[in-house]
Parts: sequence; C-alpha cells; structure tokens
Amino acid sequence: MPNDSYHYPPELLALLVDTIPLLCRSKRDVLTFFRGSGVPDTMTADLQQRLAADRGSVNKYEIARTVLTRLNERGDGALAQRREVIRRVTEYEDFSTAWPDDQLKAKGLVAEIRRVVHVKDSFTRMQQEQARERLERLKEKQQAATAVQGRREQHETIRRRLASLRSMTNPQQRGKAFEGVLNDLFAIDGLSVRDAFTINGEDGHVVEQIDGLIELDGQPYLVEAKWLKDPVDISDVSRHLVRVFNRTGVYGLMISASGYTDPAVEECRRSLTRLVMILAETNELLLLLERSGDLSAWLKAKLRAATVDRNPLHRPDIS
Repeated sequence: MPNDSYHYPPELLALLVDTIPLLCRSKRDVLTFFRGSGVPDTMTADLQQRLAADRGSVNKYEIARTVLTRLNERGDGALAQRREVIRRVTEYEDFSTAWPDDQLKAKGLVAEIRRVVHVKDSFTRMQQEQARERLERLKEKQQAATAVQGRREQHETIRRRLASLRSMTNPQQRGKAFEGVLNDLFAIDGLSVRDAFTINGEDGHVVEQIDGLIELDGQPYLVEAKWLKDPVDISDVSRHLVRVFNRTGVYGLMISASGYTDPAVEECRRSLTRLVMILAETNELLLLLERSGDLSAWLKAKLRAATVDRNPLHRPDIS
C-alpha cells in the first residue's frame, strides 16, 4: 500500500466499512477487532461509552466507519494500525466468526479487498520502480557532471603547467618538463601513453631517444616534443620522419612550442605519400585545455587532414 498520510482511498475505505462488521458477530467484536489491530482505546472510548449507555444508539457499520475514518485522519501517526487492519482482513480464512447468512458475502468482500490491495500494491511497486529509475538517471547525470568537472579541473592544471614552462630558462629542464606535461595530458584524456625511452645499439650507446609513444584506437603515434627558441626547421622534422619511416605501421606526431618553418611543413607534406606525419603546436593545446576540449577528437581531426587533405599542420576548430 502507498506510504501516504491518507492511507485508505475511498473505494477501499468503503469496502472495509462493509466487510469488518460482517466478520464480527457483535458490536463489541468490532471494537475488539480494532483493538487487536493496535487501535488505542482513546480512539474508541466514546463508542464504548455509547454502547454501555445504549446498545441501540450505534450499529456495527457506524463503529467501523468511525474508527477507520479516524485512522485515516491521524495521518502517519496511525500508519501501522491502518496496515494491520488491512493485513488482518486480507489474511482472513476462518469465516466461522461471521453469522452464517453473512459468510458468503464476507468471503466475496474479502476477495474484493485482496484484489484492490493487490492492484494498489502493483501500482505502488510500479511507482517505486519509476522513482528508482529516476534516481538512477539523476545519479548517472550527477556522476557525469562530476566527471566533467573533474576533467575540466585536470585540464586547467595541465594548462597552467604548460603555460608556466615559458618562464623556465634551462632548455634541458624545460624540455624534460614539456615531455612530462604532454604525457600527463594524454593520460588524462584516456590515450595509452608510454613515457620517453631510449634505444641502444649493441655497444650500449644510445641510438635513438624517443620523447614518448601514445596509442589512439589501437594506432601508435611516435611523439617528438620540441621547445626551441626558433621555429622547428627541416633538419628537426627530418630526424623524426626517419624514426617513423623505420617503423612499420607507426604514425608520427611532433609538437612544437615555437611553430615550424615553411620548409619543415613542406617536407612533412611530401612525406605523406610514404608515411603519416602530424604537426601540432602548443598554442593548439593551450586553447584545447582552456576549453576542456576532447584531445582524441582533436588528434583525429588532424589525422584526417594529414591523410586526406595532405595538410600536416591543420589546426582544427575546437570551439
């Protein structure tokens, strides 16, 4: 049954008023029924006094209606008693307490009350399920909003770290910090990241030093980060092109804090016939972070421009 303060709707109240007197042979039996349901004597005291003074002044149906109405009017304070009345009536099996002529009618009314209660219970369960689903959807929305806010805060932290590199005067320290910022950015946005690593020759000497490796949709990208005083020239991009060319199925991604010379961009454009090379700038990342944009979507847009439009330095609109 619903947990509202007015527990008995009109149709159920009418059924109870008609049924309880049939289950009880005497007027005092009706009062005893309610007492057994937990109804306090204070709620029936006036009815008991009327019976004591004049048994004909009140009948069983008036007693039932009066007590049930008072239970309804008590609101939540009489919720337990209202439920107990329903339980006792719906679980009634022995109709021998009723007058023989009333037993068949009493059985029919009890069956009808069971049906009404079942329908209302089913409706209540449906309402509860709908409420649960609403709460689940609200919870999911709140979790999504929390995740978005958390991602936005992480992006802002990375943006500040990236912007602060401009004040660093030691090129080596700045380059190392630049790699760390990029790796953290890629990791936040769900790209598989492998930090900087070196490849040594048989004599133990360093043959290659790789700034990092990321993976998007199963595709590995060899990353080269450059923070130079001047724009990245053709010699710098050529070294990275060679690294990518010597690795089958690997794409190249270079990120520069100082831009690129036209010859460097043109060299990458010519190389697109043999390999995939993407050029990016830190200003793009700063803008992306400021707007908490999607890094994966940004990289996919640059990849599409490089492979389809032969434009290695495409700057996607991330507004």
